[in-house]
Amino acid sequence: MGFSRGLDWEIFISQDMEYYLEALHKYSRFSGRSRRTEFWIFAFFYCLFIFLAGVLDTLLGITFDEESFLGPIYLLVVLIHIIPSLAVTVRRLHDTGRSGWWYFISLIPILGSIVLLVFLCLEGDHGPNSYGKDPKLRFHSFELEK
Repeated sequence: MGFSRGLDWEIFISQDMEYYLEALHKYSRFSGRSRRTEFWIFAFFYCLFIFLAGVLDTLLGITFDEESFLGPIYLLVVLIHIIPSLAVTVRRLHDTGRSGWWYFISLIPILGSIVLLVFLCLEGDHGPNSYGKDPKLRFHSFELEK
């Protein structure tokens, strides 16, 4: 009995990578809406790349100090993802009918981050809202065309 039985990992990874790449392609677009799937897949790959960059910095011995794993590769990954992560978060907030300015609630220690996390986990508005069309409808119509 193999672990991959009944599960096509290539399709799974390629579909998820498409969500990540879509968020990167829309790196400077703060208007519109993003589905939960797009946001969380982007967040997963971002965390994965940060972890791998830290490990690579440590293995290469190029960390900024001896006690941390932060190095130039880690810094590069973070810098590459700052604007795209902010943009996808704003679009995710738009999907729930909230302004992107709600992002700044995370500046309130502990409670603000919890509130933002709840907003990011909520299901998006059904149908169009003041920030654009429902991204789920676009996705479902694309699947029906295939």
